[in-house]
Amino acid sequence: MPKVLEEIITAEKAGTKMLAVLIDPEKFDCSTAQKFLREMPFLTTHIFIGGSTCTPEAVEECTKAIKAETHLPVVLFPGDHQQISGKADALLFLSLLSGRNPDYLIGQQVRSVPLISKTRLEIIPTAYLLIDGGKETAVQRASKTQPLPQKDVQQIVDTAMAGKYMGKRLIYLEAGSGANIPVAAGIISAVKEAVQLPVIVGGGIRTKEQLEAAYRAGANMVVIGTAFEKGYFFL
Repeated sequence: MPKVLEEIITAEKAGTKMLAVLIDPEKFDCSTAQKFLREMPFLTTHIFIGGSTCTPEAVEECTKAIKAETHLPVVLFPGDHQQISGKADALLFLSLLSGRNPDYLIGQQVRSVPLISKTRLEIIPTAYLLIDGGKETAVQRASKTQPLPQKDVQQIVDTAMAGKYMGKRLIYLEAGSGANIPVAAGIISAVKEAVQLPVIVGGGIRTKEQLEAAYRAGANMVVIGTAFEKGYFFL
């Protein structure tokens, strides 16, 4: 089977839109994994696992439970260096470029290496940009950084381009879990036009209309989490 990044790049070139469901292990009941997967939107192409405050044990247990029930790619979306499970297929190796906290630019990444090196995970270098979604997020609190204002489109584009120049293979635009405001279409389109890399968008997307607007603007993959958990996301 092609590697996760190869599949994402192939889908981008073909114009195929991708949808990831994000599972927070801290909130997930592993005994319901089969039911959870059965109720996911039928368009789901990937499963992301991670959260800002979940324990390594919860990540491991959740990943094991999900992998036992699905053939979809399971990708780790870690909140810190300990949230690693060798049972997943891939790891988004995130650098929080929107902030200026060196611990989330390189510190956490260095500390993750002893854990990652013991696995066969596919490592995907990813530029992670936190965009203001109208409320304080867990990412802000954990990383002690501020999001980029949505009105400053050029700064967001420049930050995404810096990620490309640094060799990142994906650009992740994140408004934050439960955001009041999703990433604006104008931001998505400007970043996509500039970077010419696969663009992932998450945070604050609750309706089919918002999902389709993100795709039209240039998002190659949209991530939903809170909306699906609360049962008001319909596809």
